[in-house]
Amino acid sequence: MPIDCAYTIEGDGSALFLIHGIGARRATFAQLVEGLKDRFTCIRYDLRGHGESPIPEGPFGLEDLVDDLEALRSKIGIERAHFAGHSLGGMIGPAYARRYPGRVRSLGLWSTAAFRTPEDSAKVKAVVAAMCEKGIPQVLDTLTARWFTDEFAASHPDVIEKRKQQVINTPVDIFLNVFDIYAGTEMGPWLHEISAPCQLVTGEHDGGCNPRLNREMANALANAELVILDQLKHAIFIEATGRVLPVVRNFLIENDG
Repeated sequence: MPIDCAYTIEGDGSALFLIHGIGARRATFAQLVEGLKDRFTCIRYDLRGHGESPIPEGPFGLEDLVDDLEALRSKIGIERAHFAGHSLGGMIGPAYARRYPGRVRSLGLWSTAAFRTPEDSAKVKAVVAAMCEKGIPQVLDTLTARWFTDEFAASHPDVIEKRKQQVINTPVDIFLNVFDIYAGTEMGPWLHEISAPCQLVTGEHDGGCNPRLNREMANALANAELVILDQLKHAIFIEATGRVLPVVRNFLIENDG
């Protein structure tokens, strides 16, 4: 059964659904929305079990997260929209577009991954295994080092602590469930089915969602552009929204017909 997710709507114009990643919140996109709401109706929501959204009973998969997004779209009453997501959200959006192609104006695949090699998959699954064995708080420093540049972490310890607290405040079984979806999802076999205009954005030094994987994704998609942000890692919307905003805004405007 779909979950009735908590959401926020701001702005005017064509609808844009924003989908956050593992252990995050809809607040991830607050600064981005400030730069888009003059032109787009921005809908951001907390994934099931995150933030203010209800906690589901039992485990769930990627298709359940697609069900939640479709339930939200239906509830709000928007027929057609742009969809964009970060990390795990960048997998939910394409999975939604595959199931409901007629509802999608464009897709944003931000800091996400496909075409993982066995070595790539082993690395991300090792993180899941470490969290199961040692506990999530004990692995948080490893995660934040993957998400933020050293310079940003050193100069913004409060931001890093807030992000860690988001993870700690996410129920353990929910966090492990969504991380498992992220680790186990492979979009490579079906990305070519998506015809909507797509924009891929990733950080130059994003270890898990690196430029190599994103180039393969861009090549597989029928209509895609790829933007690699130099110096950045994974948390592009916390560390550098100002750099991402113009790139995203231009793409959305170009594909808002």
